[in-house]
Amino acid sequence: MSVSVSAQQLDASKLKAETQTHRDLLYRTGDDLTDYQRSRCRLDLNHPTDSPGFSTVVWFHGGGLTGGNKTFPDGLRDQGFAVATVNYRLHPKVESPAYVEDAAAAVAWVVKNIAEFGGDPDRVYVSGHSAGGYLTSMVGLDKRWLAKHDVDADRLAGLIPYSGHTITHFTVRRERGIGKHQPIVDEMAPLFHVRADAPPLLLITGDRTLEMVGRYEENAYLWRMMQVVGHPNTQLMELDGYDHGQMADPAHPLLVRFIQGLEKD
Repeated sequence: MSVSVSAQQLDASKLKAETQTHRDLLYRTGDDLTDYQRSRCRLDLNHPTDSPGFSTVVWFHGGGLTGGNKTFPDGLRDQGFAVATVNYRLHPKVESPAYVEDAAAAVAWVVKNIAEFGGDPDRVYVSGHSAGGYLTSMVGLDKRWLAKHDVDADRLAGLIPYSGHTITHFTVRRERGIGKHQPIVDEMAPLFHVRADAPPLLLITGDRTLEMVGRYEENAYLWRMMQVVGHPNTQLMELDGYDHGQMADPAHPLLVRFIQGLEKD
């Protein structure tokens, strides 16, 4: 299940769309927001202006749930879809499940508001690298988080986590006093929530010999369990020769191709 794909293998004939960018949109509302929520619970949105009904990728940055900031990945620019890149609160200022709560609030905001910018709320994909991949899988597989915002996770068009934990995240385990090499699969693990009716799922990791310890194997286990429960569209791709930090850039063409394949069907 190893693959190496270059951007040249994708459709290069599509003309670049005209786009518009909106910065620091607050995706949480209410009079009781803390200053930290007002600071971190924001997203940037770049969207086409000449192709109504476009798809949107919600992108979560990595950083171990302790660091990182929103940015537009170069490989996702000018692909004909919108990108919403999201900040969320971080440890140690907050603890689990605040990270997933923020991720769900951001995805729900996009689903509920993207039509105002010209997008299709039924063509919203979720993706992210490392910790962002973990958030992607949690929001899409554990339906309770989006349900709090009256959004059905099954409405999402697809999930594309890059090298994300599928067991309980190491920062969440550390908050509980659990060692970093002790694997746990509980309600805060994507693996706990395997189900046949989830959105289409593309799992991408770096080279199993270069990745963070166990990361490929966790994703392979999630892939296998999704087959066992009868999920119709879970794919696993391993990027030979790329370690955890290097794998995001070569993964972007796989995301683009995955979306193109889904929307062609």
